[in-house]
Amino acid sequence: MATAPTYPDQDALKRIGASVRRRLESDPGIYRVPTDKAEIFAIGDFFSASECARLVTMIDSVARPSTLHDTAYVAKFRTSYSGNFDPWDPFVMSISRRIDDLLGLSPKVGETIQGQRYLPGQEFKPHCDWFYADQPYWPVERTRGGQRSWTAMAFLNHVEEGGQTHFVEVGASIEPKPGVLLAWNNALPDGSPNEGTLHAGTPVVKGVKYVLTKWYRTRPFR
Repeated sequence: MATAPTYPDQDALKRIGASVRRRLESDPGIYRVPTDKAEIFAIGDFFSASECARLVTMIDSVARPSTLHDTAYVAKFRTSYSGNFDPWDPFVMSISRRIDDLLGLSPKVGETIQGQRYLPGQEFKPHCDWFYADQPYWPVERTRGGQRSWTAMAFLNHVEEGGQTHFVEVGASIEPKPGVLLAWNNALPDGSPNEGTLHAGTPVVKGVKYVLTKWYRTRPFR
């Protein structure tokens, strides 16, 4: 009888997934996208209009052309602008802690919040947020905190046309609505990577799209 394959940090991903799942499902104000392919949750009005406006201004100040791991970069795969916030900025710390508290995760396992800006025609083609353990970058990421468990992403402004977050396998396209936070588990309940989380930032047709993202690891992030 063949044994099931094992994956890096699988036990931790299983444990973290169960803990966050229980926390989010216990809150009647949190919406779960109806699918059995991935665990995707949405929280409306997570950020106020004034907070969104302030975060948009901060993104404009840090945005640079987005990149991927050099070993996995494909030209025109990710054409947005992005930048990391100062993790010691008091406002950023308060925003970050609010997301930590929502998920019930320690600030120590959270990556630095990243802001992204998409201009007309810019996109992020279908991808998953977890790391591929067979890639050259994995030994470095393993020492920096291990695999990514959950992703939290917030929309910060209204986009005139385009710019949806499209979960390819699920078949769900989520319109950018200011203040809405999405959270999803990058693993299956057994702790293995979930291909069902494949998602894309579809091209902005008209206007500009601003989002922020925070990823969580299985161990303290360095």
